[in-house]
Amino acid sequence: MKRWLLLVYKIPREPSAGRVRVWRKLKQLGAIALQDAAWVLPHTSRTREQFQWLSAEITARGGDAILFDADQAYATDSESLQKKFSEPVKMEYRAILAALKKKDRDLSDLSKRFQNAQQRDYFNSKLGRQTREKLLAADRGQKS
Repeated sequence: MKRWLLLVYKIPREPSAGRVRVWRKLKQLGAIALQDAAWVLPHTSRTREQFQWLSAEITARGGDAILFDADQAYATDSESLQKKFSEPVKMEYRAILAALKKKDRDLSDLSKRFQNAQQRDYFNSKLGRQTREKLLAADRGQKS
């Protein structure tokens, strides 16, 4: 059974900068919107801490936030939610692997992109491990 964190919040419309900041942070974390103001992340100590910080920020901006720790009890397709997290990360890994094949690649930029993708790779994908190995090999090859 999969464990999830669910953040449900309400934040004042004005000033809009607060709403935009919260939305950007949710996207940066790789959270998935279940409804307009109901977002989910896989349950880890890191995601719990991130959602707690975001809840505090929402409250400081005059909003309300509720954080739920939940087990997935039922879903029509039990893997569909996990796929919503995995697919964007896999696409980023594939783009990094494609860029590694180019002669004018920027390993520093690709490493940063990998680190950002890896932070959202909540299910530790095989493709992520392969991408890491290819980056390390490219770095070793460049230093030779």
